[in-house]
Amino acid sequence: MARTLLVVDDLSDWNPYYPSDQVITFETYLATEQGDSLQRVRIINLCGSYRYLSDGYYCSLLAEARGHHVIPSVKVLNDLDKKALYRLQLEDLSQTLARAFKATDKDKEINLLSYFGTTPDPAFQDFSRLLFERFSCPILAVTLRYRQQWEIIGLKAVSHRHLDDEQQSVFADALDKFSKKVWRKGRARKAARFDLAILINPEEKLPPSNMGAIKKFIKIGRELGIEVELITQQHYVRLPEFDGLFIRETTNIDHHTYRFAKKAEAEGLVVIDDPTSMLRCTNKVYLADLFRTHRVPTPKTWLLHKGNAAHLDRVEAEAGFPVVIKIPDGSFSRGIVKVHDRKELELKVEELFQKSALLLAQEFLYTDFDWRIGIFNNKALYACRYYMVKNHWQIYRHGESRIDTGSFSTLPTFEVPKAVLDAALKATLPIGNGLYGVDVKEKDGKGYVIEVNDNPNIDSGVEDKYLGDELYRLIMTELLRRMENRSKGMLTL
Repeated sequence: MARTLLVVDDLSDWNPYYPSDQVITFETYLATEQGDSLQRVRIINLCGSYRYLSDGYYCSLLAEARGHHVIPSVKVLNDLDKKALYRLQLEDLSQTLARAFKATDKDKEINLLSYFGTTPDPAFQDFSRLLFERFSCPILAVTLRYRQQWEIIGLKAVSHRHLDDEQQSVFADALDKFSKKVWRKGRARKAARFDLAILINPEEKLPPSNMGAIKKFIKIGRELGIEVELITQQHYVRLPEFDGLFIRETTNIDHHTYRFAKKAEAEGLVVIDDPTSMLRCTNKVYLADLFRTHRVPTPKTWLLHKGNAAHLDRVEAEAGFPVVIKIPDGSFSRGIVKVHDRKELELKVEELFQKSALLLAQEFLYTDFDWRIGIFNNKALYACRYYMVKNHWQIYRHGESRIDTGSFSTLPTFEVPKAVLDAALKATLPIGNGLYGVDVKEKDGKGYVIEVNDNPNIDSGVEDKYLGDELYRLIMTELLRRMENRSKGMLTL
């Protein structure tokens, strides 16, 4: 479990705030011997000065040398010290600034303070959060001026010692929300061995886990000694607080879920879905070549390149019709069409080529259902049959105002045909040892892998229909094992 320490120049600097034994001086931090410990440490550097070679600068420098996560980092301090460096990271904020300052007098220079990515004025909240993601600093002073468009002309880290009474209250509230473990008084509870963040999107229409499943993950995790906390997109900067990240939001590469996975991996967290699995599973072009290389049984597949009519000739000659056309990063049956003749083929690929330079064509294998095999650490956990929507050839049908889904049945893995199970396990081996959902069609006694999902559905009442709570226990136990191994690795280092 991570421990948070606030480092100040002198304990009297903390007099306006609630006393806490987690507030220490830089002198104490400097003298602390770094013994072997499985505990992760996070430092919030609140020294009075961050200038080069000051106590505040050395606090961040030593924290990084000791393997502690520190806010602000030395990189942030160096970037903030030179306008040329921090301006490079602000060039894409013009639209955010325009929205935030839409109703603001353009003749006035604006000065605002950002406290841990929050600010008292709701109009500037998104801007403050984005700024904190790039320059994670307890307090940032920002100066803006309008020159054809709003621009940041000044950005610097400031000390909490320079705040007035009203600002001190805002700062304390922001710190409390940012890191509740610092001084929160609550009911006594058994100390958790590890902290796990579950990333969700409460607004997502088709999340990979419904709230019933999320509650089961939390319950089982706590039984195993894992403190589970739900986080959202806004909690990016809090990742270093945790020992692991479990993503239960639909993933994509050009998306914050991938940035979360990359950040968590860089911080040394256990991550499911890991960014490598995301890269490999999200793109069907990659999977098609990977399966071909490793002789994974799949329907016959062809790559189509924009502007190459010969590819369409080949598909027509070798596959015939109907044939399925897919964009590489489609999900939930989106970006996938079935065409019945050459005219429709040309029309649909022209439409889909606007989204990607490469498409896939795949022979059409009709089955009443698709198998979904859930695999974690190269072991099959659960098996479902996802049936096609009535009078449709897919398990999802997207309408203008609704999404229809087919029925399902959940079975023990030992009842899955061997050819299906073998194909699913063979498909995940070259991808990694993460949590995957493998879609397989069964035809004439053979299993054909359609795709591998890095972020498979685990819903209460569906995938857990056979195993019940044991499914969640298997997943959380594996996450616990990985966090334990990670801690042992840190101790060895």
